[in-house]
Amino acid sequence: MSNNLGLTVKPVTPTSPEEEARVAAWIDTQEYREKNFARQALVVNPVHCCQPLGAELAAHGFQGTLPFVHGSQGCASYYRSTLNRHFREPAPAVSDAMTEDGAVFGGQANLHEALENAYALYKPKMMAIFTSCMPEVIGDDLGAFLKNARAKGHIPKDYPLPYANTPSFSGSHITGYDAMVLAILQVLTEGKKVEGRCTGKLNLLPGFDTNTGDYREYKRILDAFGIPHTVLADISETFDSPNDGTYRQYPGGTPLDEAADSINGKVTITVGPYATAKTFAWVKESYAGRHAALPLPMGIAKTDAFLMKLSELFEKPVPAALRAERGRAVDAMTDAQQYLHGKRFAVYGDPDLLLGYVSFLLEMGATPHHVLCSKGSKKLEKELQALLDGSPYGRGAGIYMNRDLWHLRSLLMTDPVDAILGDTHGKFAARDAKIPLFRFGFPIFDRVNKHRLPLIGYQGVIHMLTEICNRFLDLRDDTCEDRFFEMMR
Repeated sequence: MSNNLGLTVKPVTPTSPEEEARVAAWIDTQEYREKNFARQALVVNPVHCCQPLGAELAAHGFQGTLPFVHGSQGCASYYRSTLNRHFREPAPAVSDAMTEDGAVFGGQANLHEALENAYALYKPKMMAIFTSCMPEVIGDDLGAFLKNARAKGHIPKDYPLPYANTPSFSGSHITGYDAMVLAILQVLTEGKKVEGRCTGKLNLLPGFDTNTGDYREYKRILDAFGIPHTVLADISETFDSPNDGTYRQYPGGTPLDEAADSINGKVTITVGPYATAKTFAWVKESYAGRHAALPLPMGIAKTDAFLMKLSELFEKPVPAALRAERGRAVDAMTDAQQYLHGKRFAVYGDPDLLLGYVSFLLEMGATPHHVLCSKGSKKLEKELQALLDGSPYGRGAGIYMNRDLWHLRSLLMTDPVDAILGDTHGKFAARDAKIPLFRFGFPIFDRVNKHRLPLIGYQGVIHMLTEICNRFLDLRDDTCEDRFFEMMR
């Protein structure tokens, strides 16, 4: 068939309703699952974001700091909008808006002009610079560009400009977070180490944590101990500031002088070891005092370990108030265990979060039946397997490293579970499987105020089990026959 221009036009072949129904049923089968898990060149709905997004979150954690994207404006808009939609708060950042010219001639001219403009217009105390794909692909030398910017007077010679190479085509948001925190600390602490000086403080590296409630919970726990502390980096006010009619361009963040002096701290602890791997390795070589890497304190056992390590390192007993909190958390678990005992879950997310989810569910007598990470490692797989092997409720569970949410859908349809635990992107698989999704982690776009509630500590235990158990009870009430619609559950 030809059109009036003489070009051959291939007619569109419609898909019949019968064929659509056949394929819809087929993708729920074991046969399709095997084909799905055999694919190698395609990723569908991955459980991670790109490096620069993590770098931007890290930059927001320091006082008066303006995140600066060396790359295209569209990329910068993606990072900003993702953070904005999760927190429902502004995520101010700038870009040097590289376009086709920059791709051909390099981005130095864009960078220099943007640095000068951003410094004059927004008056940040520090600009944290990170890259998107374009400058990484063409090989921009960011270090040389910044050296030239100082030499030409585009930016003061003593102005802090930490930078990190964060190509979107490798790693994930936690890789970029790690790279940016490391770069910031290296710049701020340069020349600040004083032999024999000790601040007496704890430096806490929380890792890529997008729950502002967690940061407040860490600080509340440390205040209860009477331990002075510096959180590196602190987004609790950045993305949870008061709505009082005054716009603050740089609310909150770790004060730069405190971050600089953190190199003289008494103790440095990371509770996000997978999200701060390079940073913590450098800290152990460069920082004074003692150092410890602990898992995210989710669930009773991991919170206990966190508090006992604080007690050991600062030679202080665990405060009575926190002991009482533990008792209340255990009591809440006892009251709720019957509603979670024996339930099967699919869980997915970042490595540090996955270890927390699995620990919490096993403590409640539930089974994390499918455990999936789209950017995992052999080390993480061994840690998860050890957790599962240490509990009778971990038997038969499967660990799926470097898999995506389309893989998870196949698992749900062929080996069903009672619920999913993860971020907003799992809602499509949950809908197809007709099971609830409990939204924890990042990003959460379709619910409000989730980031304000802690997942860590004993309060996190109570919050998580209350949300999960009550949802199961809601579902029972919503679906039961009238004769089973009871006052007591």
